Amino acid sequence: MFRKFTDACVSMVQKYLPDPFLFCIILTGITLLMAIPLTGQGFFQMTVHWGNGFWGLLMFSMQMALVLVLGNAMATSPPVSKLLRFLASIPKTPTAAIMMVTIVSYIASWINWGFGLVVGALYAREIAKLGKRFDYRLLIASAYTGFLSWHGGLSGSVPLMIASYNDTVKAQTGGVLTASIPIQDTIFRPYNIVILVGLLILMPIVNAKMHPRDEDVVLINPDLLKEDEYIPEKSTTPATWMENSRLLSLFVVFLGGVVLYNYFSKSGFAALNLNTVNLLFLIVGVLLHGTPIRYVRAINKGVAGAGGILLQFPFYGGIMGMMSGLNPETGLSLAKVISDAFAAVSTPQTWPFLSFLSCTFINLFIPSGGGQWAVQGPIIMPAGQTLGVAPAITAMSYVWGDSWTNMIQPFWALPALGIAGLGARDIMGFCVVALFASGIIIWSVFLLVGFGFLV
Repeated sequence: MFRKFTDACVSMVQKYLPDPFLFCIILTGITLLMAIPLTGQGFFQMTVHWGNGFWGLLMFSMQMALVLVLGNAMATSPPVSKLLRFLASIPKTPTAAIMMVTIVSYIASWINWGFGLVVGALYAREIAKLGKRFDYRLLIASAYTGFLSWHGGLSGSVPLMIASYNDTVKAQTGGVLTASIPIQDTIFRPYNIVILVGLLILMPIVNAKMHPRDEDVVLINPDLLKEDEYIPEKSTTPATWMENSRLLSLFVVFLGGVVLYNYFSKSGFAALNLNTVNLLFLIVGVLLHGTPIRYVRAINKGVAGAGGILLQFPFYGGIMGMMSGLNPETGLSLAKVISDAFAAVSTPQTWPFLSFLSCTFINLFIPSGGGQWAVQGPIIMPAGQTLGVAPAITAMSYVWGDSWTNMIQPFWALPALGIAGLGARDIMGFCVVALFASGIIIWSVFLLVGFGFLV
């Protein structure tokens, strides 16, 4: 029965899910059609909102492109490639391989989401390269399901944001917060730990059970197994000497190492963000490749996979602009209309669950966690306060709502897909199954929280 359900999901996604770029264009159209009647704004006004938001994710787009390119360059260095090949040789069966990829990605994403996205995909790719009868699509999908742990982990943007109170936090919570909420009340609360541990146990098992029959297994594309052998040019000129100089690489590593030491000594390892992850990937990559020209070649090879990120992220910025665009006369935005609709039918007992559902829906249109919080935080936090629900619980319902529908939103899968050389259709069928399986735990916990059985 389970395999039939998995096969049906995979088949349906293969037939009907368009390329992620077309997916975000369709979402743009749906947002526009919803916003005009629900907010009372005209086509021209919504187009202006779309244009105002179009470049809103520009910095983030560059950061995500660098996550992919720098992470890939680091992984292709001889020492890391050797380590990954060793780790990839450990699992001997499809069940063991899928479970190990899921666990590695899940733990890495809990530590830092950018790190987890890259490490899980690279590890899955190395396992597939061994030539065993492991389904490559499911390996990459399993790596992506590990991303579920992000928001509830050490790099969760909202728990870390509300743990450091300032005027921005006050504005993003609609004035509800007047002091910091420590991570002991969010990340390390029993209900969050129950979700994290429950998913860590459940998802490796679910993913392993999805492995296709032997005749249906899809192996890695042989073209991805080709590795160019680099033959260094003899240092016969000042230019070639500098290109092959380890001293220049060490100089870069020294500068970056001082910056990271200063950062971590003040903020701690848990304060990793995209910029520090990318700097870490860069200096480790430069060090392990040995010479500047080797690293340049590795970067050039990885750049092609970032095309989807550079093309699609501005369109999601435009969607975010339409979702948050206010009608100047009524003060309504599409995000506010949707959030208010859920709040209107909520009670203090049902609010944690219904708030979670409202966030899952809006996440399909604004998959950027920080971007969605800026739009939805000022709406749901006052609504929760009015119902008498603790701000930390409302914030964590947002956290898991944002995380859950990432399983069917290709936005965050783009770095992993770029590394893997796959398309969204290849993995999203498996991710639909993961969505339903993980939902059982998350739904149950927030219902229990609402009725006071788990806090």
